[in-house]
Amino acid sequence: MKLIAGNSNRPLAEATARNLGISLTQATIRRFADKEVFVEILENVRGADVFVLQSTSFPANDTLMELLIMMDALRRASARRITAVIPYFGYARQDRKTSSRSPITAKLVANIITTAGAHRVLTLDLHAGQIQGFFDIPVDNLFAGPVFTRHIRDTLSVEGKLPEGLTVVSPDVGGVVRARAIAKMLDAGLAIIDKRREKAGESEVMNVIGDVQGRDCIMIDDIADSAGTLCNATVALKEAGARTVKAYVSHGVLSGEAVARVEKSPMAQMIITDSIEASAAIAASSKIIQVSIAPLMAEAIIRISQERSVSSLFSV
Repeated sequence: MKLIAGNSNRPLAEATARNLGISLTQATIRRFADKEVFVEILENVRGADVFVLQSTSFPANDTLMELLIMMDALRRASARRITAVIPYFGYARQDRKTSSRSPITAKLVANIITTAGAHRVLTLDLHAGQIQGFFDIPVDNLFAGPVFTRHIRDTLSVEGKLPEGLTVVSPDVGGVVRARAIAKMLDAGLAIIDKRREKAGESEVMNVIGDVQGRDCIMIDDIADSAGTLCNATVALKEAGARTVKAYVSHGVLSGEAVARVEKSPMAQMIITDSIEASAAIAASSKIIQVSIAPLMAEAIIRISQERSVSSLFSV
């Protein structure tokens, strides 16, 4: 078994390698003067079970090309099996036609990854579950839920018990299944934010479905990009009487002014995974905390290499 990493998230790759008890496979990844990507594998991988760890995060096109070229290099070097480990799968939000002449880019990227030489894909919290069906190769979609529930229990439990009235909140209707699963793990209540725009040009109205009066609320989401939805949902929850509000997010994209928006909001904390490498703004934030998915990724990689079940990792 070998683990090789691109440039998108070296800290996660190194942490995953430590959990596996191996060293990262040596490779050269550089750019020509016109920014064309060049990859050279510096170790023998003939007949090896190779895992390529690369989040397709900012800059998404560059990191995606690195992933594709690394897999092509490994295929031509006679690797026995290539698994694309993509903690954050970019382009996942383009999973359907939203207008008459719009693309389904998630399907296009799935085709490209397969053509480049991937035999299977390992990822975390796909934006839409149906993206697994876009691939014609096996896909293991891990969930950050067990990582989050352990963090919630470690930080909120008093004498082994969670506080009374803990409520898990989905910030939109589309995330109810994800929030319900974590609420079940924690034996907590469930609430939903119903977001709607009454008229064109008017701001969105957020209605809270469920009782949050005097309760500690935990919002669960898969992606925070601008963080506008989570910050607005926090305000709605506080206005509905919530005592505290925290957010747990699988993928902290947090582009533009997102970190500043979180800092100014009444949200107590935002906990994100390290599926995307933290920017300087995230590292300096007093409200944003990263929890590592390296142990989860390492365990999944071991099980895939040994042809063992991965599904048992989805439970706490």
